[in-house]
Amino acid sequence: MIFTAPPTPALSADTLIALLIFLFPLAYSPGPGNAFFAAIGASKGLRAAVPALAGYHVATFGVTAVIGIGLGVTVLEHPLFAKVLSAVGSLYVLWFAVTFVRAARAKGGATTDATPIEEQRIGFWAGAVVLLLNPKAYYIVAVLFTQFLGPPADDGVATVLVITIVFTLNNLVAFIVWVLGGRALTALFRSERSKRGIDCLFAATLIGVAVWMAAPLFA
Repeated sequence: MIFTAPPTPALSADTLIALLIFLFPLAYSPGPGNAFFAAIGASKGLRAAVPALAGYHVATFGVTAVIGIGLGVTVLEHPLFAKVLSAVGSLYVLWFAVTFVRAARAKGGATTDATPIEEQRIGFWAGAVVLLLNPKAYYIVAVLFTQFLGPPADDGVATVLVITIVFTLNNLVAFIVWVLGGRALTALFRSERSKRGIDCLFAATLIGVAVWMAAPLFA
């Protein structure tokens, strides 16, 4: 009888723990994606945020896997392409900020032609586009693989897949926490005036996200 050694796992337990520690501050600390989904949570709740969450993290999985196997070099090697993504992405997020301002004005009776933010659908593609048009996300993924992907080996694709899954799921859990946090903030302030203030707060936050995404334009 021939005995064979058990297959080597794509990531050792120690490496997996180190990966989770590395990802924790990236996912749970304030950032553009967190702010975007906290704003959705505050306005619409978790159930309404699910399509955008799905879109964002399907895009996250795809981008991470492509960069991990060495195909996602376009953005990293062509600064002009990154600047185009930054410009379009920042304008896209600014559009969401405008919807929050319009919602605040509508609640205050300042205008009657604005569609309430609660009635606006932020769907799958909205979430996907926020990730795809953010070139800084590409660089973060590249740094991730620089730290945790060793020299090419027979199990290189398996390792990339494990890192991609862990990164995506960790990010998803963090964003759900931020969605719930945004909703909890709204629940604390039930008056119309407070709700208008929260809409304005998240509009300002999204403007900050847009500026953050546009930073490569001035580099």
